[in-house]
Amino acid sequence: MGRKKAAISGQLADVDLRLLRVFRAVVEAGGFTAAELQLNLANSTISNYIADLEKRLDMRLCARGRGGFSLTDQGIEVYEATLELLTAVDQFRNRVNRSHNRIFGQLHLGFAEHMLGAHNSCIVRALDRFSEKAPDVRVQITTMSSDDVSTAVLEKKVDIGVTVLPHPFSELNTLDLFQEEMLLYCGLGHPLYEQPEAKLRKEELLQHRFVESPRLMPGRELHPDMRLWNKQAKAHHQEARATLILSGGYLGFLPKHLAKSWNLDAVMRPLFAREYGYTNTFTAIWRKKHSNEQVISAFTDCLQQSL
Repeated sequence: MGRKKAAISGQLADVDLRLLRVFRAVVEAGGFTAAELQLNLANSTISNYIADLEKRLDMRLCARGRGGFSLTDQGIEVYEATLELLTAVDQFRNRVNRSHNRIFGQLHLGFAEHMLGAHNSCIVRALDRFSEKAPDVRVQITTMSSDDVSTAVLEKKVDIGVTVLPHPFSELNTLDLFQEEMLLYCGLGHPLYEQPEAKLRKEELLQHRFVESPRLMPGRELHPDMRLWNKQAKAHHQEARATLILSGGYLGFLPKHLAKSWNLDAVMRPLFAREYGYTNTFTAIWRKKHSNEQVISAFTDCLQQSL
């Protein structure tokens, strides 16, 4: 008997596009569990969707188990075809939208974690404008570590990101939005906590442990002294870094507005603010070439109007 023809060989239905979008998200996340947050679906539901797609195509698309997630040869082919198809669908939607001045589709925003504590006004105003300008667009917001935002935009996992750029990217458009003040903090119980500011000496810092953060990574230090500091812990997420600082065993950088909003002023203090404090600039970023161009352009216009 010959090989059974795949059921999808006929007309594509909405359910096929839904299954393919789930498949794309799983591949780009690197597995079912990693895709749960992005898809807002349970692992079992995602597994059922992929199984349904494999039945529709009469193909085994991926392997999952103790060895981790991986695509089969057929899965690689289907993933590449999926990217082409969904890009074409987006381009079709954009062209139709332009014909009658309505905007449909989805907008996925990627925000650096905890950035909205004291700086949410322009983002909130932009979202308000956008909801009036494009009420039919579905908006999704994902928070992540600062460095992960630029990667997510470059890999087309999100449409627009707001983060502190580690360095310029030629592939990205940028729009500066707001700034935050970063200070070196010492927690209650640390040997330096009770020392008066006037008696502190920068050389004493060499005797203590630090939490590594983006600006303390090798090659990204903002001050020559930072290269000599003893970085014994790593925590690029703000909450984890604050926990290590509060333990009294480490020094580390946190946003000033975050320490205030979390009511940590009574249990931690900044050190050498003038010497080592610095300012982060948060920037909106998006790819210069993108299939979701109309939606992205509409939201970035709203951002510019909200500054």
